[in-house]
Amino acid sequence: MLSKTMEDALNWQIKIEGDSSQIYLAMASWAEVQGFEGISTFMFAQSEEERLHMLKLVKYINQRGGEAKISATIEPKLDLSSYKVLFKQLYEHEVKVSESINSLVGISLDERDYATHNFLQWYVAEQIEEEASARYILDKINLIGDDKGGLYLFDNEMKNFTAPIAAPK
Repeated sequence: MLSKTMEDALNWQIKIEGDSSQIYLAMASWAEVQGFEGISTFMFAQSEEERLHMLKLVKYINQRGGEAKISATIEPKLDLSSYKVLFKQLYEHEVKVSESINSLVGISLDERDYATHNFLQWYVAEQIEEEASARYILDKINLIGDDKGGLYLFDNEMKNFTAPIAAPK
């Protein structure tokens, strides 16, 4: 059985994951309109992944005797001035999500809720992968600089992007 504190914290994470899905969906739409087929494919996949993260939390809360709350998502406020800025925002967002997951882990330990602590380890590993992937992409963008050919190759590679570090699923 989840404590009220833990349930509320997990429900807040549901909102964060839902907002994340919307943020990446907005990024995907922008990239698609700009003609970045690879970047849009990557962002659409990221959006769906965040939705699945949200659903995993919903199921967990309900299975542990709590009640998952589905709240409204935010309208993403993004700087859509370039693909470089887009990926910088992606990285910064993933860092914020990691901070939120770490906070949940802290609450689970304070509450001596070892089942939730165990459940959250998947999210901890996932965030390590997400941050590493975002840093890897930013490094590639920095290598490209203003080279149009490099941008073309980068966009093409993003269609089939696989994380440089594989976290256990």
